[in-house]
Amino acid sequence: MQQAREHEKPRDPNELDQAALFPDVEVGEQFLYEREHLLIGLSFALAKTARANRALADRDLISSLTSLARSYHTRVNSNLIIEDRTANLAHQAVASEIEQMVKEFRDTEQKHTGFARLRDSDVLKTFVFLLRMGVSRTSGRPKSRAFVDFLFAQFPESPAGITAPEEAGSRIIVP
Repeated sequence: MQQAREHEKPRDPNELDQAALFPDVEVGEQFLYEREHLLIGLSFALAKTARANRALADRDLISSLTSLARSYHTRVNSNLIIEDRTANLAHQAVASEIEQMVKEFRDTEQKHTGFARLRDSDVLKTFVFLLRMGVSRTSGRPKSRAFVDFLFAQFPESPAGITAPEEAGSRIIVP
């Protein structure tokens, strides 16, 4: 499956629904650098949720990100807080995990600096970046897991370099 993904042609940008990718939200390189920790935290939350529910596919993560981005887009542009909840429990679990990570990030920032600098517009830009990345990584098929596998590659279950001495075994090489 992974070899097939390596040889698969990338999706044509013209076939993507540009309106669904929030073209009015600009995500610059400087923003990605400044909010790298938030981006990594939210990516980890996506990977953690996908690892907990192996039935999740790319479209579930993308749908949840779209819903959250739409909600934050409304919040940023009109100061109305509208929570766009779906009936799908998997989408709710993904959204809940992501919102929890945003809350933890704000709390940590508050604790370390004395005030929260994270604005809703920053959260929106992060959601839009992750959404665009997810759409670009998936094949568009209903059960595609290319984006999920990409997240798993970024956050492995047990990092190879960080193992407890009991898990690592003996380092003595006997000829």
